[in-house]
Amino acid sequence: MSSQEYMNIAEANLLHTYNRFPLVIDHGEGVYLYDCEGKKYLDFAAGIAVNSLGYSDEYYKNALKNQVDEVLHTSNLYYNPPIAEAAEKLLKAAQMDRVFFTNSGTEAIEGALKAAKKYAYTKTGHAGHEIIAMEHSFHGRSIGALSVTGNAHYREAFEPLMGGVKFATFNDYESVKAQVNENTCAIIMETVQGEGGIYPADPDFLKAIRKLCDEKDILLILDEIQCGMGRTGLMFAWQDYGIRPDIMTSAKALGCGVPVGAFLMTEKVAQASLAPGDHGTTYGGNPFVGAAVSAVMDRYEQLDLCNHVKELSAYLDQKLNGLMEQYDCITEVRGKGFMKGLVCTKPVGKVAEKALEQGLIVITAGADVIRLVPPLIIQKEHIDEMIEKLSAVLSMEIA
Repeated sequence: MSSQEYMNIAEANLLHTYNRFPLVIDHGEGVYLYDCEGKKYLDFAAGIAVNSLGYSDEYYKNALKNQVDEVLHTSNLYYNPPIAEAAEKLLKAAQMDRVFFTNSGTEAIEGALKAAKKYAYTKTGHAGHEIIAMEHSFHGRSIGALSVTGNAHYREAFEPLMGGVKFATFNDYESVKAQVNENTCAIIMETVQGEGGIYPADPDFLKAIRKLCDEKDILLILDEIQCGMGRTGLMFAWQDYGIRPDIMTSAKALGCGVPVGAFLMTEKVAQASLAPGDHGTTYGGNPFVGAAVSAVMDRYEQLDLCNHVKELSAYLDQKLNGLMEQYDCITEVRGKGFMKGLVCTKPVGKVAEKALEQGLIVITAGADVIRLVPPLIIQKEHIDEMIEKLSAVLSMEIA
């Protein structure tokens, strides 16, 4: 069947909540994807920062195949070996104490919000607590996650949302401090804002927020769903700031394609928040996703992926800065590690479409940012190829 036939079937049957690119992906190998006609695409999107191991990694595939032969699902009424192993490996890498596995990043945010509210309830004996979130943030599409997403356009059609949420300005400590009162139970933010335009947290800002939370026993929730799992050169982006969150969320590259998320917390929060009956999931943390997470953690260590990102980031920065010098339409390069945003005066949606024609997959962030979140296994030659293809697009007249 041709790509066009598959697109016609999808358009006739799927709910139209995405304006998809005209690409039907058939298979992948390394850092390349192939469509149904065999055309090759260099992938600098990684399924929106998911496929950190690229495609067809043998160790990862074999771990999943082996688990399929054992058992896929048992429910959380029982223990299973893969999730026990995955939890131990993840907590060690994250420097946290307890973890709850979910089915998605959005559900990880939901659990984190519930944990923060229950912590405050346990401490004060009453409900009605408030959460401070950041403008231009993105935390997910469910009602709770949408309530702390700092983009009015995403929220307005679904109001009223969860109450007790205030928004402050990212990287502006005084704007956050001004929102704090006796009912504030948590401050939530992305360590590096993704959908909002690839903005890393300023070190002084994040340290000041951590100090404020310590002084007032407010929980700091850091959303690492996109920026975590080695993307900035450390397993989690906050590990570069000399602080630790009370709760953090993870997903995307945590399963490298298998749908799994998690929220992690300190022992202090765990002992005073969610107890039996407060939270649950049927599928979350089943043996299949446990095998995926465990294999991902193994491969990160075997490939030394975090150090690979650190070592290659300077080369990527050099090439992107060169692109900015060459093309007036690129006005700024933002981000950390392999999470980069190019601010572009040309319509970025059209740039992404033209890039596909050149055999390059990129995505966007906000209204004017070309987002680059490639598999973490890319090498210098892939960066060179990306620059060559993107240069060809930026040289075009795009209206």
